[in-house]
Amino acid sequence: MSTPRTKVFATAEEALRDVVRDGIAVMSGGFGLSGNAEACITALARSGARELTIISNNCGNQGQGLAVLLQNRQVRKVICSFIGGNPDLAEQYLAGQVEVELVPQGTFAERIRAGGAGIGGFFTPTGAGTVVAEGKETRELDGRMHVLERPLRADLAIVRAAVGDRFGNLRFYRTSRNFNPLMAMAATVTVAEVDRLVDVGAIDPDDVHLPGLFVQRIVEVREHKNVIEFRTTRGDPRAEKVKSPR
Repeated sequence: MSTPRTKVFATAEEALRDVVRDGIAVMSGGFGLSGNAEACITALARSGARELTIISNNCGNQGQGLAVLLQNRQVRKVICSFIGGNPDLAEQYLAGQVEVELVPQGTFAERIRAGGAGIGGFFTPTGAGTVVAEGKETRELDGRMHVLERPLRADLAIVRAAVGDRFGNLRFYRTSRNFNPLMAMAATVTVAEVDRLVDVGAIDPDDVHLPGLFVQRIVEVREHKNVIEFRTTRGDPRAEKVKSPR
């Protein structure tokens, strides 16, 4: 168990136990299934919490990742920028069982960044003159119409990093960094799931992608599925020709 002197928890279930409850907003890093905090998602599913608002680029994919929460009927609303490849979300949205707020991807990222930076809103030309602008304040700036977008914040953020130290300084693996740092800054409580936990000082300061100031809880998870949505391989035709019997 965690003590007041450490942010480290033994399991994702322990890290989330007193945070997860019905009706909270959860930010989940990841793009497709890359950068998903797999153990934290599993712990959320096992918690049984319902009426959740999920803020994620996509709420899972092909029945995996956050889609498990949809399958468990734990989700009330999804704020995302992409729903392709997610039949669970499409089915429940069309049936009126889940509310979906689609946000242009750049606007989505900036709304999260604004939430973490304490910015009350921003004007963007993206979506002006479309359904995205319905019900929102608009203003002409430099001859172009702009839409006022509000920040996004959450009660909980679950993020995944390749390496983390005991203070919560994180380093992400290549493109799996995606939305993770932004979401960590925009939530009341951030739980970081790290592939490898190291001592403070083991990560060079220049290699820190997210300072530990934004991380309240850490759990080391050594094994992950690391699912790729579509794995397509094609052999070299020249190699095949060489290998073929004459």
